[in-house]
Amino acid sequence: MKILVTGGSGFLGINLIRYLLERNHEVVSLDIIDFDYPDVKGKIEEIKGDIRDLDIVEKSVKDIDIVVHTAAALPLYKAEEIFTTDVEGTRNLLEASFRNGVKRFIHVSSTAVYGIPDHHPLYESDLLDGVGPYGEAKIMAEEECMKFRRKGKCVPIIRPKSFIGPERLGVFALFYDWAKDGKNFPMIGSGNNRYQLLDVEDLCDSIYACIELDEKTVNDTFNIGAKEFTTMKEDYQAVLDCAGHGRRIVGLPEKPIILTLKFLEALRLSPLYKWVYETASKDSFVSIEKAEEKLGYKPKFSNKDALVRNYKWYLENLSNFENKSGVSHRVPWKQGILKLAKMFF
Repeated sequence: MKILVTGGSGFLGINLIRYLLERNHEVVSLDIIDFDYPDVKGKIEEIKGDIRDLDIVEKSVKDIDIVVHTAAALPLYKAEEIFTTDVEGTRNLLEASFRNGVKRFIHVSSTAVYGIPDHHPLYESDLLDGVGPYGEAKIMAEEECMKFRRKGKCVPIIRPKSFIGPERLGVFALFYDWAKDGKNFPMIGSGNNRYQLLDVEDLCDSIYACIELDEKTVNDTFNIGAKEFTTMKEDYQAVLDCAGHGRRIVGLPEKPIILTLKFLEALRLSPLYKWVYETASKDSFVSIEKAEEKLGYKPKFSNKDALVRNYKWYLENLSNFENKSGVSHRVPWKQGILKLAKMFF
């Protein structure tokens, strides 16, 4: 099949593109930034452009069988960028896709749509209550998808937990940097909460199930996450153990730390945003029963496996991004004042 991957230059995008190429599909990537992966260069069609640009979107969906929509403006972007990209951009893609005969439109959403819930595990039928512009925009983007599903179109929606693996940096690079340099790592609260993660390879498996399986089966909404996870303290300790410096996860009092991080965020001195610091000390896990039953989803990686796999990739590729930073998952986020805090751990 000919498959369009929006956000193809991003962390999920490149992992999915490699996955699809291994299975002999024809792939088109659409992204606002350059596609700079030498191992894949020349094997796919690259389109550089913005999903808010109607002409680019129309061009991108020509002769496409399936769209996998991973492109999004992430939480560190300005609110206007998030809403125009994640909502209007999604609407543009949906309208152009089905106008041009696309068979399926697979939308990669987020468990951020659940906000900060009062119970666990979370089910696909639970109340949606996004935190901040990103969470709100993800809910609105899903609503755009539902409009087309109600018209009889096949629009699977996947809600992944925070996913990691090769090419993932962003906020996780902060943790890996501290582990590499032999530092203890501070955690908001005791670290005894359970926070489910997801390996990007397992996420690709779930997306591929939505490509391959019967339309009636996949035209639904699915939570995707690891099946095996313990507490944050235990899971993240696996990386410090792998680093081999004998360092530990250090719990810090929740309320004072959250207030401090809120203040630092307002002053733009910290890369940690509300969704990160207000959920880090809370339980956060979803039921994957629906995906297991309907998609045959069988995650291969536990939280610990995924974190250590990502850390090893980080060490092997450090020279490629050591002096880079930005607001995407592909580069480390600037540590800001947290770089000074590192001296005390």
